[in-house]
This record gives sequence, structure tokens and C-alpha cells, in this order.
Amino acid sequence: MKCLAKLYRRKCHFDANLLIDVPPLVRRIYLQRGIKTLQELERSAHHLLSWKGIRGINDAVVLIYDMLKTSSRIIVVGDFDADGATSTALVVLALRSMGGNVDYIVPNRFEHGYGLSPKIVECVRIRGADMILTVDNGIASHAGTVAARQQGILVVITDHHLPDTTLPIANAIVNPNLNSNLFPLRSLAGVGVAFYLMLALRAYLRQKDWFNNFRTEPKLAELLDLVAIGTVTDIVPLNSNNRILVWQGLNRIRSGKGRIGINAMLNIANINKSQLVTSDLGFVIGPRINAAGRLNDISSSIALLITNDINKAYILAHQLDMLNKTRKKLAQLMQHEAMIMCNLLKDKYGNLPHSLIFYDPKWHEGMVGILASWLKERFYRPVIAFAPGEKGILKGSGRSIVDLHLRNVLVQINKLFPGLIIKFGGHAMAVGLSIEQVKYEQFCQCFTEIINEYLQNKVLQHIIWSDGELETWQFSLHTAEMLRDAGPWGHEFPEPTFDGQFELLKQQLICNQHLKVLLKPIGGGPILEGINFNIDPSVWPNKKLHYVKIAYKLNINNYGGNQSLQLIIDHIWS
Repeated sequence: MKCLAKLYRRKCHFDANLLIDVPPLVRRIYLQRGIKTLQELERSAHHLLSWKGIRGINDAVVLIYDMLKTSSRIIVVGDFDADGATSTALVVLALRSMGGNVDYIVPNRFEHGYGLSPKIVECVRIRGADMILTVDNGIASHAGTVAARQQGILVVITDHHLPDTTLPIANAIVNPNLNSNLFPLRSLAGVGVAFYLMLALRAYLRQKDWFNNFRTEPKLAELLDLVAIGTVTDIVPLNSNNRILVWQGLNRIRSGKGRIGINAMLNIANINKSQLVTSDLGFVIGPRINAAGRLNDISSSIALLITNDINKAYILAHQLDMLNKTRKKLAQLMQHEAMIMCNLLKDKYGNLPHSLIFYDPKWHEGMVGILASWLKERFYRPVIAFAPGEKGILKGSGRSIVDLHLRNVLVQINKLFPGLIIKFGGHAMAVGLSIEQVKYEQFCQCFTEIINEYLQNKVLQHIIWSDGELETWQFSLHTAEMLRDAGPWGHEFPEPTFDGQFELLKQQLICNQHLKVLLKPIGGGPILEGINFNIDPSVWPNKKLHYVKIAYKLNINNYGGNQSLQLIIDHIWS
């Protein structure tokens, strides 16, 4: 079983005076995304927003400068996901290039938990830190900042997550989501915040005549490949500023100027870097970086991103590739077990409830986020999946749908039932939380009741937005290349999706989870290859179907040195 999807077509408010130099198809797609001027499509780094409006950035720069002057020791404390790994690598590389005495540590999710905790502060103290610089975390680390101050360690927090009503007592906090921020956009990834801090620091060091015959001024643009990966994998909105960051990073990798470790991952995955697109960052590089943090320790991913040793890079890239294969196997097993639970719910109630909450003592703490995301996509409803953490504690990860701000739900539960949740964090679409195992049933009841209040009149149906139909002559590599180059595409600037009626000529099940098809447009046209990932094998292949309606994206399939047009199918309607 799988949630049916409803198709809507984006409206195009055509204006003959807008984007007149853009090819007609691309012009239509841009207009459907609200683009009205060529300036919004600018991808030059010179058009990036200035760092000057980010609250706290000047205070942070002065503190870091004082550390550099005295060769004091800075320890970067990161997060155990791809955004955290790229943020950590970027800051370490940048500070070292500016003469900093810098090292890094990332919490092991199984030993230390998330963020700047007192346990991590103790690890940092042992390493002789004079300053802690957090990246992609820290905005909720009240206990950790107190512990650091008690040890006489300065704390500079850089983060992009939503703050609570009270902030940690840090020496400086850099976060575009703080109130009274003058920065025009709040949707930077953690690595984006870190990059802007390094830009501001370099500008300050120029004023101080820091760079001379003994210190070469670093080219921070060389780190934009890291910014692109962290921005895409953390699924932040690709507004005009983030599109510049991602485009610049993509181009560095495409032109062979990316980090050695990134090239190693792409080579092992058989990805042609000259044809790299944002989806490759999200579905090829991101999962490999994240696999270490989910199953082991993200430090190996950071080491890969930092190294200049090609042999070390390939050793680490192979290790991450093996971890990613293990992750896939674990994910499939957990998905199978979750589907059994879904079937039991459907048998009991006739339909699935408005929200899904599952726990299994065999599940892996580092994998529940993947499971929650998979269930949300399959059934289009908010999901929280729990796994056992330390003794008596459950670690949960949640994913939400467009109509529901999941973090606000946890805020409401925390107000109504203080102590029910030990700690939580996140944003509208994704959260992490910890609860006592003995309170699991109570939490399930509270969560379900609140979700039912929010969604009682909602039809939980996945919505697919289409950019319309393509003419038969537009099914070509030229069209696919044109759309690829019109990006980068991503969250809130979605890759073009089309719909149409097709004759279904051939169906083939791949790995018992993907459907490969041959299609021909109704009314004539070329025979096209298509693939639909993660289908329901109890439904497909369906030999009774000969005509279907599909929603799809155009893809350039690189195989054996040859390029061919391929349709990536989002949904099939019989």
C-alpha cells in the first residue's frame, strides 16, 4: 500500500516583458517559480549577500582574532550529519589557512548525544582548548555553555537552527534566525553560516594587516564545494543567495577543482563529475558522509573532506562506501518491520491514523531518521520513529508534511506536559527528541491527540506539482541539458516536473524495489526509458496496464560512456 498522489499544475503568470532572453520552456518554468528578473538568476559569487547584517558576527570575529594573535587553541565542535561535517571541515581548513591553532571534535551520537554537551566540554578541556567554536549546533546547548564557562573556555556558537526563547550564555552567537537580525535571509545551512563567518574574519584580518609575506590570504571560494554539499543535504530553501552558493560549489567540482575526498567519493560511485547536479550531492555524496555519523563516527567523513592525501582519500572513501551499503541493508530491514506495523494498524482501524509513531527495540538509533523520512514519503503523514538509546531512554526522529510544523507540536507537548520530553530540537519538517521509555505510551497518546487536532479536516494526500506537458519534440538530450543548466534546483526551487499520458510497453522489477519501464507518448513520439524508484512490489509490475499517466523529470543517464535520455518517474496513475 502507498498513499495516492494528487496532481496539480503550476500556474504561469505570463508576462511578455519578463525574462525575454530566456528560452521559452525555461522561461515558463522560471515564471512558475516566481522569478521575474534576470538578477534573481545571477550565479556569480559577486552577487552574494554581505555578511554584515548577521547578528553576532562582529563579536565572534573579534574573539577569534584574539585567539589567532596569541596562537590560542580553538576546538571546533560539529554535528554528526553532512551539514555538520562540511561545516567542521570548512572552518578547520579556513582557520588553519589563516594561521590558527585549530582542531575539531564531533560528538559521537551513541556516547555523547547531540551538540555541545557537558561531556563534550570535558573532552575539549582535556585537549587544552581556549575556545570552543560550534558549527551547525549550539543554539540549544545551555548546559554545555555553562560547563565551558566554568572551565574558563570561551564559547562562540554558530548555528542555523531555530532558537528557544532563552539563548545559551555564550561569548558570541552567530545565527541568522535570531531576532533583530539584519541579514535579509534566514535560511542558511550550518555550513552557510560558517562560510559567512570565515568571510567576515578574513575581512577583519585584512584591516589588521594580518596577511603579509609570512601569511598568504586564503581563497575562501575554494571551500564552496563544501558549502554546496552541506546546503543541499540539509534541504534548506534554494533562494537566490543559496543558489549562488550551490552553483559555485557545483562548478568547482565539475571543473575538477573540488576537494580530493569529494572526487574520490564520486569516482567510487561511478559519477561523472563533469555532469554533476544537485541531486548527486543529495543522493550520492550526502548519504556516504552521513553513513559514518549514523553507524559509527562522523570523524572519518570530516577527515576525508580535509585531507590532501589522495591515497588516504580513497581509503576513507571506500570505508564510507561500505558503511553506506550497510546503511542501505539496515534501512531495508527496518522498512520491512515498519510496514508490518502499518499493515497491523490498517487491519485494526481500516485506515492508517493521521500520524505514525513506531518503536522497535532492535532498531538502530542512527537510522530512525531515514525510516521516518521513508514512511512520510510513502504515506504522507507526520512520522516519529524511536530506537533505544542509553539505558531507559528512547531516541526519536520525526519528519513532517507541508501542513504541519513538527517542532511547534513538540513545543506544545512540552508546555502541556512538562518533563514528558527530555529534550528536543529541529524545525518545521524534521525533529529529534529523547523520552523515557516508560513514558512512550503517554507520549504516543499526547502526540496523536495534538496531530488529530491539527489535521482533523485535512485529506492526507501527497501533492505533486507539475510544470505541464512536454511536446513530443522536447523529449531530447538537448532539453534535459538545458534544464540541468538552468539550475541548481532544490528545496523551494524544485527541479522541473512534467506530466503526460503514455503507452506502457515494458515493465521490469529491479532489486525488488524499483520499476524500469519503456514508454511511448500518446499521439506519437520516441520510445523512452523510465525508472520509478521505491515502488510497491505488491502492485508493480502490473501486466494488465497498457496506458498510464505519469509525473516525471528528465534525466541524462550516463552509462558505459554513453548518454541517453531517461525519465525519472515520481508517480504512476493507472
